[in-house]
Amino acid sequence: MPLGFTRRGLLKLCGALCPVRSLLAQDDAVFSTEVKVVNVLATVRNKTGSLISNLNQDDFLLSEDGRPQTIRYFARDTDLPLTLGLLVDTSGSQGRVLDAERGACLRFLDQVVREKKDHVFIMQFDSAVQIRQPLTSSVGKLDDALAYVDSETTRQLRLRGGGGTLLYDAVAQASDDIMQKLTGRKALIVLSDGVDFGSTLALDDAVDKALRADTLVYSMLYSDSGYYGPFGGGHDGKGVLQRLAKETGGSFFEISKKQTVDQAFEILEQELRTQYSLGYVSDKPATISEFRAIRLTTTQKNLVVEARQRYWASASP
Repeated sequence: MPLGFTRRGLLKLCGALCPVRSLLAQDDAVFSTEVKVVNVLATVRNKTGSLISNLNQDDFLLSEDGRPQTIRYFARDTDLPLTLGLLVDTSGSQGRVLDAERGACLRFLDQVVREKKDHVFIMQFDSAVQIRQPLTSSVGKLDDALAYVDSETTRQLRLRGGGGTLLYDAVAQASDDIMQKLTGRKALIVLSDGVDFGSTLALDDAVDKALRADTLVYSMLYSDSGYYGPFGGGHDGKGVLQRLAKETGGSFFEISKKQTVDQAFEILEQELRTQYSLGYVSDKPATISEFRAIRLTTTQKNLVVEARQRYWASASP
């Protein structure tokens, strides 16, 4: 403290000389800098399906409910931490493809997960929804947990009153209980034939829950063609999985002789490493909580953008 000046005197002097009041004089002031940024993760492909990774911020056009928005944040940094949820259908219809799924999941996680940086949880669903491995960055724990991802036993089926496939409930639970609490890059990977039997929630609810949690869904249609008979049992599992992926901004894969589950995971790995991260602040503050439409395109008409189509605008309490 300079000789002849008290703290109060210094504050008065600063207040007289500075157009902005000194922060030291505002002992009781409360500052609020709450700005709600809408984050959008996107993948871009050309007409032949090849991934495009060299675009810049000026190459994108973004609108909300038809109103153009200014992109404030942009990154091609695929080094950002990643949170994944692996959701595996273990109902009776998947019995004959489950071994192939487990093996492909293990190889994918070994390739993708960076220990101490990325985090993954494993969930299985049949007539119940179970967490087999809570969030972890340990590849070893994930590999061990996959060994326990298995179909229901006869005793479990008897205790649960028969079989079921709680696909919608699983997506909703993973979104609500885990992803909603996290920030950054988040995605669910769903391996299923897309047939839901017994969920308390509907497909609309599952999509909405994922959108509210800012979580992409990557869905893989892996079905046993003989399980439901020659006509597929009248179920549109493919349409279900396509919708989960499209509306949340993820991708849909159909496992077949032309595309194995390992090949699908290889493409998915490339997508995760070729994402664009964009952020904007809406020109219309949320006065009521509602879904708002997002449209993300590029200035190059021959490119296709995969990104979520809606987001949940939450009004301040």
